[in-house]
Amino acid sequence: MSCGKITEDMNIKEIIEKHPEVVPVFQKYNMGCIGCIAASFEKISDIASVHGVDVKKFVEELNEVAHKN
Repeated sequence: MSCGKITEDMNIKEIIEKHPEVVPVFQKYNMGCIGCIAASFEKISDIASVHGVDVKKFVEELNEVAHKN
C-alpha cells in the first residue's frame, strides 16, 4: 500500500497502519514499539533517538520496504 513517503516526523502507529510491511525494519533494530502505547504519539525521530539509531538511515530503510514494488 503506498501512502506517500515516510518522514521522521510521522507517528509510529500511523506508519505501521499504512505500511504493515515495515514491521521487520522495527524488529531489526529491536524496537518493540509496534504494540507499545507510546507508538500512538511517538515519532520516528523519537524512537530512533531512544534506540541510538541514525534517523536518516532508519527512515530510508522504512521507505525502501514500504515502497518496494
